[in-house]
Amino acid sequence: MTISKALRDAPDVSAATKTRVKLLAQQLGYVPDSSAQGLRTRSTKLFGVVLPSCADPFYARVMLALEERAYELGYDLLLTQSLNIPEREEACIRRCLARRVDGLFLIPAFRTLADGRFFAEVLARGIPTVLLDHPLPHCAQFPSVHTDDLIASYTATQHLVRLGHRRIAFLAGTLGAPWAQERFEGYRRALREAGREVDDRLVFLAGRSIEDGTKATLQMLNENCDITAVQAANDLIAVGCSEVLIQQGIRIPEEISIIGFGNIALSEYCKVPLTTLGQPKHRLGEAGIGLMQQMLKGHKPESKRLPAELITRASTGIPPATSFLK
Repeated sequence: MTISKALRDAPDVSAATKTRVKLLAQQLGYVPDSSAQGLRTRSTKLFGVVLPSCADPFYARVMLALEERAYELGYDLLLTQSLNIPEREEACIRRCLARRVDGLFLIPAFRTLADGRFFAEVLARGIPTVLLDHPLPHCAQFPSVHTDDLIASYTATQHLVRLGHRRIAFLAGTLGAPWAQERFEGYRRALREAGREVDDRLVFLAGRSIEDGTKATLQMLNENCDITAVQAANDLIAVGCSEVLIQQGIRIPEEISIIGFGNIALSEYCKVPLTTLGQPKHRLGEAGIGLMQQMLKGHKPESKRLPAELITRASTGIPPATSFLK
C-alpha cells in the first residue's frame, strides 16, 4: 500500500519515502499497469479517435494538435480509420468502446441515408463524443467544431471577383457532404452579390483528391469553358487542376487563376504556389479537446465554428484581356 501511494504521490507518504520508492521502481524497470489503474479509477485516460484517413494532410494536422493537448492532460489516443465506409466506422467505434475510452472524437463518414440508430446507442451509453467536422443528420446530437466553410468560400470567390474575374469555374467537393455544400453556397452567394448568377456549365463534380481534380479539369478543358479562374473545393483538387493546366501549357495566373481551400503544406510548394483559404487546423484540434474537457465535467458545450484566413500567393491575378479557353 505504501508503494502504491508513493507512486501516486499520495499526500500521506513522506517525500523521502516517495523518492526511494520511485528510484527503486526506475531501477527495476517497473511500469504501472494502466488497465488495472483504470479498473480502480474508472478512467482509462484514453480517447478514441475515428477519422477517414491518416493520409489526408488536413486530418493529420488536426490529429497533431489533438495529440499534443491530450498528452498535456495525461491522455493517450486510440487512433482508427473509417476510410469513409459507414460499416467500418461503426466497427471502429465499437473497438474504442470495448477499450473503455473516456471519450470519442469523430470525423463522421458520409452517409447518403441518415441512419442514426448506432449513434443513438453511443449517445445512450453516455460516452462524451465530439465531432471534428460538420455534423451530419445522423450524428447532429453531438457537439462539433469545424471551419465556417460558407464564409470562407464566399471570401475566396470575392477575392477572384475583386481581381476582375467574371467567369469562374467551380470544382465541387463530395456530393452531399456538408462541407462541400457550404463551400458551393459561399461561391454562389458571392457571385449573386456581384450581380451574377451561377452558370451550371461552369460547375464540375471533383470529389476531394488530386486525381479527382485532374479528372474534373480535363472535363472542363474538353468542354472549352469560357473562364479566367477556377475555384476548387479543397487544395488537393486545386493541385490536380494546376498540374493539368501546366501540362497543357496554360500559364497560371496569366491565363487562368486558381484558388484552393485548406492551406495544406503542399499548397505552398506547388510549381505555382497556391492561393487558398487557411483552415485553423491546429485550433480545431485544440477546440475539440476543450469541448471534451467540458463534457467530462458533465457540461453540455455549444458547437464551434472557426473562421478561415485568405492566404494570397502566386496562383491568382488579374484576368487576361481575353479568355484563353474559348
